[in-house]
Amino acid sequence: MKYVGAHVSAEGGVQNAPVNANEIGAKAFALFTKNQRQWFSNPLSAMAIKEFRKNCEKYDYKPFQILPHDSYLINLGHPEKEPLEKSRKSFLDEMKRCELLGLDRLNFHPGSHLKAISIEECLKRIAESINISLDKTKGVTAVIENTAGQGTNLGHTFEQVKFIIDYVENKLRVGVCIDTCHAYTSGYDVKTASGFKETFKKFDEIIGIEYLKGIHLNDSKKEFGTRVDRHENLGTGFLGNETFELIMNDDRFNNMPLILETPEESLWAQEIKKLYSMVKQT
Repeated sequence: MKYVGAHVSAEGGVQNAPVNANEIGAKAFALFTKNQRQWFSNPLSAMAIKEFRKNCEKYDYKPFQILPHDSYLINLGHPEKEPLEKSRKSFLDEMKRCELLGLDRLNFHPGSHLKAISIEECLKRIAESINISLDKTKGVTAVIENTAGQGTNLGHTFEQVKFIIDYVENKLRVGVCIDTCHAYTSGYDVKTASGFKETFKKFDEIIGIEYLKGIHLNDSKKEFGTRVDRHENLGTGFLGNETFELIMNDDRFNNMPLILETPEESLWAQEIKKLYSMVKQT
């Protein structure tokens, strides 16, 4: 079964995220468990935790349908000691928040070398950062998101993602989220049926399809291979509709959160309906 949703607001408290998801007809959702533009926030209150769990139960959202995202400030591969430690501390806090909320995965962008260290050294730092947090938490999988490769951001090739996974000690608690916009602008042709087939053949050969824990459903404002991260609403960017039709009719993408991060939030309910309408009846 397909579980489609969007990255909804948690304004006023994390407990509001499942309510907001239900209002747009989502069967999955993503959220920030704290302000994504701050390094640290106040701890989650017992009330917020209790209400979040209660609302998830009320609207029938189980952990495998929820894909929280960490702060954009975090760089787990930072070349400098102090910012790296700050990133690691913040990431651990995010993992612990997920643990308290009963969530089983945390999505994050791997990191950037900032032209100060080699790609390999940066990738090893990212893996080490993951290992530190996994060692101090339980039950939460670290989900690496592929990037567009903008600037010095790493994780834009399957080989780079595989390199990180190879250095993660607990393979049972590391996974991958594929963003369709990032895949396309980083040079993976997910636009056509043949390109889509080849992309996920490569993914399975290089990383392994068993590591896939979620998908971000985004059209792209930028053209193929431009390595620019700019999302567009479904069917209105360079990807068009075929990519999303292929996802909605592929059993490999069942039972995981399929999350919209498209820019026009007012269209999310409509886009969710559109995606479910693409499912071909057998």
